[in-house]
Amino acid sequence: MKLVGMALVALLPCVAATPEINKSKALGTPNAPLTMEIFSDYTCPHCRVLHEEILPMFMKDFVVPGKMYVVMREFPLTGPGHQYSREAATYAVAAARIGKYEEVAGALFKNQATWAINGKVWDTVASALPNPADQKNLRDKMKDPGVASEVQRELDEGMAAGVTSTPTMIVTHKGRRYPLNGIETSNYDLFKHFIEDLASR
Repeated sequence: MKLVGMALVALLPCVAATPEINKSKALGTPNAPLTMEIFSDYTCPHCRVLHEEILPMFMKDFVVPGKMYVVMREFPLTGPGHQYSREAATYAVAAARIGKYEEVAGALFKNQATWAINGKVWDTVASALPNPADQKNLRDKMKDPGVASEVQRELDEGMAAGVTSTPTMIVTHKGRRYPLNGIETSNYDLFKHFIEDLASR
């Protein structure tokens, strides 16, 4: 968990294909000219701010107009304060498999200060799924080893791409990937300018 002013100049683009995408954890149209992957951790306060305050700006300015495809990536942190990160990420991936990713991810971020301390991750997840059938379906999906494998795959992909802190965004345009390690509400205009400039190339 670290958020600094958005780094644009120091990071050079690299040529690489965008890794496999779970469409249940994506927003917008896949054929948009820009793709932005968001590597985040549910125990990271800065990721919560990005999800609750900045993502709606992405939606309004880029996703809804069809300019950007946003892909959520799991990047569970380790160490003090993050002991429940992987469990939360696994629930989120399982939720995506029953079409409830946005509900569960939103609840995990909203109630971060509670479950990240007391470890009652399921209580928060269940609160986002008032239908008992959805809760049972999610628990069944948690038994699928492919769910945990997806969390690990995205973590590995992030590390391979140089992700070292959350949130980190990687914007792909014309086969080039541009890593951005931090966007604050105070510098959203800088981000917007960068994206608009990139899209015009």
